[in-house]
Amino acid sequence: MYHLENTVRDYAWGDTDLIASLLGRAPSGGPEAEMWIGAHPGAPSRLRGADGAQHDGAPRLDEFIAADPAARLGEEAGARFGRLPFLAKVLAAAAPLSLQVHPTLEQARAGFAAQQAAGLDPAAPESNYKDDNHKPEMLLALTELTALCGFREPRVSSALFGRLAASQGLSEPARGAAERIRALLDGGDLAGAFTALLGGRERDVPPPIRDLVDQAPGAVALLQPGPPDLDPGLAELESLAGHYPGDPGVLISLLLNHVTLRPGQAIALPAGNVHAYLRGLGIEVMASSDNVLRGGLTPKHVDVAELLATVDFRPLPVPYVEPVETEFGQRVYRPGFDEFELQVLDVRPGADVPVGQRGPAVVLVTAGALVLDSPTGDVMVDRGESVFLPATAAPVVARLAQSARTGFGDDDGGSATAFAVTLPPPAG
Repeated sequence: MYHLENTVRDYAWGDTDLIASLLGRAPSGGPEAEMWIGAHPGAPSRLRGADGAQHDGAPRLDEFIAADPAARLGEEAGARFGRLPFLAKVLAAAAPLSLQVHPTLEQARAGFAAQQAAGLDPAAPESNYKDDNHKPEMLLALTELTALCGFREPRVSSALFGRLAASQGLSEPARGAAERIRALLDGGDLAGAFTALLGGRERDVPPPIRDLVDQAPGAVALLQPGPPDLDPGLAELESLAGHYPGDPGVLISLLLNHVTLRPGQAIALPAGNVHAYLRGLGIEVMASSDNVLRGGLTPKHVDVAELLATVDFRPLPVPYVEPVETEFGQRVYRPGFDEFELQVLDVRPGADVPVGQRGPAVVLVTAGALVLDSPTGDVMVDRGESVFLPATAAPVVARLAQSARTGFGDDDGGSATAFAVTLPPPAG
């Protein structure tokens, strides 16, 4: 078992305090958007030295696994995936992320290969594919967390555009644009409404749509009844427009489910699901990929043709993932993807809680301190620390420990919380 040092990405939308507060350390002073725990080459974790410190040249987790994939992933996972199949992140959003969608495995392989053949650097701003993998993902809320995910029923979105069209805050061209989108939705044409708002293949947004984007937040302010009876999607427009003025994604948001997750609630986002996280703190787990096709709420590259070929336009309910409670003190979230499940370990005095490890695993402790006990040895994991468990470490159990930093532990009747990511059980 190996302690990890993880990269914190400082994207502009990140919160300045949430990740630091969760991990029990001082804030960096800048935005902290995502902490990556895994072996994706974009920001791989590194193994700490035996003395607990990170050294220059410390092994990257991806290179460490590649040196002996059969032992570190297990024979089955090594043969099937050839890499650590999952990537975990602690995500903290103070501002909305871009509207985005992830490709299927087949689309990712074909798109990445085409880019490679064309000589396009995956790191280039106009690149659609950073790697050859898909990115199904799940988000577990740790605070109240607001998100957009998947298309609403067209009739629901039609009613929202109808309310906008009836507002006195719109000019005639903007009102006509709202009526046009409403007509498309009344006909069940989500793809047509999405494309009309996005602006076509070259993102050439026509002036009436631009007018509607600019005027919609003011028009919402004139609607009666207003908050708290106003649809949360309409109520969100002012905030979205404040962050991304003039961006068609402000109105595309009205086509999507608007959901506020309570701590402990989770949603699953398969390929093709248009989504955006708006604010809050959560644990995000995904297949090991960084493939993102953007569709709005962003100054970055938007490839409309590739986006439209990737989006799943079926209306769907909010894709909640309900946890399974075990007798051992675990809550297990299984979104139905082959690459991962997420276990929440609540460890109390005198209890041994097993890590349901199948192949490799990563564990992050967010409260208290644990000893992870394995046939190959044991390791102390304090609040804010994470470890990689190779397949050869199984079976691993977690028990409460004395914290080296805070003195918290079994002696004072405390508890500890950890998040473990590993492979799900075989289907069927």
